[in-house]
Amino acid sequence: MVLTISLVAGCRSRTDANGSGNQADVALATFSGDHPINVVGTVGMVCDLVRGVGGEHVQVTQICGSGVDPHSFSPSSEDVKLISKADIVFYNGLMLEGKMAQVLGTVGRRKPVIAVAEELDPSVLLKPDEFEGHFDPHVWMDVSAWSKCVGVIADRLSKFDPPNAEEYQANAEILQTKLDSLHQYAIGVLSSIPEEGRILITSHDAFNYFGRAYGIQVMGVQGISTESEAGIQRINELVDLLVEKKVQAVFTETSVDPSMIQALIEGARNRGHQVKSGEDLVLFSDAMGANGTYRGTYIGMLDHNITTVAIGLGGDASPSGFQGKLTGEEVASETSSEIGSDLLEESSP
Repeated sequence: MVLTISLVAGCRSRTDANGSGNQADVALATFSGDHPINVVGTVGMVCDLVRGVGGEHVQVTQICGSGVDPHSFSPSSEDVKLISKADIVFYNGLMLEGKMAQVLGTVGRRKPVIAVAEELDPSVLLKPDEFEGHFDPHVWMDVSAWSKCVGVIADRLSKFDPPNAEEYQANAEILQTKLDSLHQYAIGVLSSIPEEGRILITSHDAFNYFGRAYGIQVMGVQGISTESEAGIQRINELVDLLVEKKVQAVFTETSVDPSMIQALIEGARNRGHQVKSGEDLVLFSDAMGANGTYRGTYIGMLDHNITTVAIGLGGDASPSGFQGKLTGEEVASETSSEIGSDLLEESSP
């Protein structure tokens, strides 16, 4: 395979904003090998969009699997080989994959390595005070914001593989239409939660974009990274909130230790307030569901979160969710490529 490299002047970087340089604009390459393009991505939320946009022209390998926390994930030697052999690499950025920064930066000096969230206009991004000057990386929790990353991926693939640019752009339009329908579903069911009950408490600060998009106050026991520790003061503050606001439920996350949430529940119980939790109140935060399942797609992941929060906080939503796929047996026969294709199907809101 031959890659023709052309340096681009005036490259953009978010180094000052988030402490990790974006290598995406250091070099742009034009693909001249045999399809499918060998794409490597970090988290499932990024990889699923790449599959949807790239279609049959890409073969996507995902580094961080179901239940894997990208904040603390360290790439193995095999992961490094996969990234090094890729034709093009997509990752979230904004310090989400902190321990992969060195590998991604090194590879980005010789092939396209794109941090999709760092390509967004800063006005789309959140920079909460408690994040110490860094942008919040969990952009995918706002479906309308994450949809903008579809355009980033389509533009990058179009530049990398110009003969198929028209198809990438067409796929992106279809996918964004699908995501808009999901976003409208979220607005509808989450607005049905009684106003006084719109308080979402989770394991860590992964849901700020979700709260901004859908009018819900969100609070995490831990900070932006799952590697931060929750202090006794923070737990006591949240217990006070649970009791004072009579919050109905708290939510654990599939990729985060639930022990801190259990501490909240016990603290509230000791003060005479029962709070719901359990298997029906588990959310996907930094990782999607199992490969080959509906929840193992970006749309399925957000459908699950939206529907679970709505029901858990007293709103009106069908347990079957946005597409009627949340109940019953998972479609175990779905493969990664089929999931990408499914994202491109036209659907009604």
